Order: sequence, then C-alpha cells, then structure tokens
Amino acid sequence: MDIDWTALRALAREVAERAHAPYSRLRVGAAGQVGDGRVGDGRVIVGCNVENASYGLTLCAECGLVSALHASGGGAIVAVTVRTPDGACLLPCGRCRQVLLEAGGAGLLVDTETGPVELERLLPSAFTGAERPAAGRAERPAAGERHA
Repeated sequence: MDIDWTALRALAREVAERAHAPYSRLRVGAAGQVGDGRVGDGRVIVGCNVENASYGLTLCAECGLVSALHASGGGAIVAVTVRTPDGACLLPCGRCRQVLLEAGGAGLLVDTETGPVELERLLPSAFTGAERPAAGRAERPAAGERHA
C-alpha cells in the first residue's frame, strides 16, 4: 500500500493548529490512513489534543484520531504521524500506543524522526487482552472489526 507521508504530515501539522492546549501550550495533531494493510479505503483521519484543567482528563491527539476512525465508519489505521504545528515529530505516549494497537494492530506504521516503524517495535510485549482471565471476558474484535 502506498502511504503519502508528506500529506499525512501536513494534515497533522494543520490539525495541531486547532488543538486546545491552554495549560501546556503543546499543540499536537495526528493524521492517519485507514485500510486493511494491503490497500487503503481512501479515508484519512485526524485528531488533536484537547487539554482539561484536571490534566488527567486531557485527550491526546491519538485518542481523537481513534475516535474519528470509529465515527467515520471504523476499519483499521495502517499509518499514523503525530506532529506539532511547526512540524516536530512526536511519538505516541504509552497509553496512546496501546490505543493505537487496538485500532491498527502491531503492524501499524508509526512515523518517527528516522522514518516509519511498526508499532510492535515501539510497544514490545504489548497487552492484547489475551492475557486477561477468560471468566467474564467479552470477546474483543480484531483491529478494524466492529462490535456487534
């Protein structure tokens, strides 16, 4: 699958301008391509951080991205970049790496300063839900599948 990293980076920078970051002043944007790993479905999704006075309730840009994924019909994210308005490349925090894992799988390409890498390199030995006890565990759909 061809990924237009230049376009994704530009979109992430653009949406970072719209972030709500009155406390940290760190505005962050994320842009991702949706597909099935072989072919994109044509959707590009974006998200930005939204800070809250309590800090703990702040939403990272990647969380907004995953929300946009589901709001626009679901699927799986196959590529993501996270940027500041001036174009600095940021890596997802640990929480966001876990959220992205469930939205795109271990093979999701994450943009870094040295180029895209698979998420599994940034989140080794990830928690997938398979580690939870079977009793009372709801079936978790694979990345990109919808809940029934």
